[in-house]
Amino acid sequence: MKNILILGAGLSTASLIEYLLRHASEGQWNLTVADIDIETAREKLGDHPHGTAVLLDIFNESQTAELISGADLVISMLPARFHPMVAAACLEAGKSMITASYVSPEMKRLDYQAKSRKLLFLNELGVDPGIDHMSAMRIIDRIHGQGGKILSFRSYTGGLIAPDSDNNPWNYKFTWNPRNVVLAGQGTASFIRNGEIKYIPYHQLFRRTFKTTVANLGEFDVYANRDSLSYRDFYNLPDIPTLIRGTIRKAGFCEAWDIFVQLGMTDDSYVMENTESLTYRQFINSFLKYHATDSVERKVARLFKLPEEGEIMKKLTWLGVFEERVIALKNATPAQILQHLLEEKWKLGPDDKDMIVMQHIFEYEIGERRQQLKSSLVVIGTDQKHTAMAITVGTPVAIAAKMVMNGEIPEYGVKVPNTPNLYLPMLNELEALGISFVEEVREIRE
Repeated sequence: MKNILILGAGLSTASLIEYLLRHASEGQWNLTVADIDIETAREKLGDHPHGTAVLLDIFNESQTAELISGADLVISMLPARFHPMVAAACLEAGKSMITASYVSPEMKRLDYQAKSRKLLFLNELGVDPGIDHMSAMRIIDRIHGQGGKILSFRSYTGGLIAPDSDNNPWNYKFTWNPRNVVLAGQGTASFIRNGEIKYIPYHQLFRRTFKTTVANLGEFDVYANRDSLSYRDFYNLPDIPTLIRGTIRKAGFCEAWDIFVQLGMTDDSYVMENTESLTYRQFINSFLKYHATDSVERKVARLFKLPEEGEIMKKLTWLGVFEERVIALKNATPAQILQHLLEEKWKLGPDDKDMIVMQHIFEYEIGERRQQLKSSLVVIGTDQKHTAMAITVGTPVAIAAKMVMNGEIPEYGVKVPNTPNLYLPMLNELEALGISFVEEVREIRE
């Protein structure tokens, strides 16, 4: 029997673990799940005879090395910052490794060593990055195979709340790491549009948004991801006039979120004073000018030229930022205080379901014809355990793990699934499991 080691049993691992357990007897492998909370690992494994839960302290190097040395394949579902540490241990032990995360510079530097030791470090296998790359490359290679020229490629993804569970004015609830949501977009976004390089600094990001529509779901806002330019080479589109990658939110979200950005409430660089006794009303007021008579609400409305009874003010009021309620959080940054409030208000209810929406929009020429292809994916979670996020992150990782264990990926080094030998079998199986795109093609007439 061979052994697959999964490091981390967090929110995105339910579908991954269940898939591998379903194939364990056929594949003749055992599954070891190691987590800082062993009860979480046990719960994910159930009483399956091919599953073993182990307590993990990732900072205990000897224990981590021992776990890795006993594995035939290592899957790291830990936070991305730990992947290089795990990769170094895998190199030492001569084990291949899979992650769902972006290839970091630290990981990229291990390519030569991995190749020289005939190891595969396969990354970017989640939903974004992962399914986005695979599905885009399939279309790009198809268009190129038909002799076409791609003029524009826009790719958007969002972790959202399913329509039946959408019951607050923001049309949003946390479906993944709240801290990442609060800090999203910090830095400068860069992309190319109609042959011109464009940059959007953080303070403008949620103002300079794009619009898109998804069949049966309506209109969405999109804000640009930090770096779209590097994907020209990644997607083999070095001379493309327009390439934009972005994050999807329901229409109206970005305009309201921009209030927090402009006020400085998403800043994580300093600690505010006396936050344990501060109220939320005092918190937002601390970013506003002093006025002897104006209410906090009026100062916000006047500063941003908002109607006091308008939709944005209703969103802010619903969140509770104007309430005289003590924050009760010690030594907190503005971003931590905002996250503390949002985790209360944007929490998934016990019967809520989340939703992943992904969309690629291509414009291309084949001969004399110019066409637009819109390819959309919508996945709705089943329950709190089998969320859309867990399904779309865990399932492609699991499929890739099965392929590695079956010897179907005869490659070495630091890889991502942007070649047909990797993306085609994975997309085919995802489609068989109900994770599939709907394509719409129309002629563009000038």
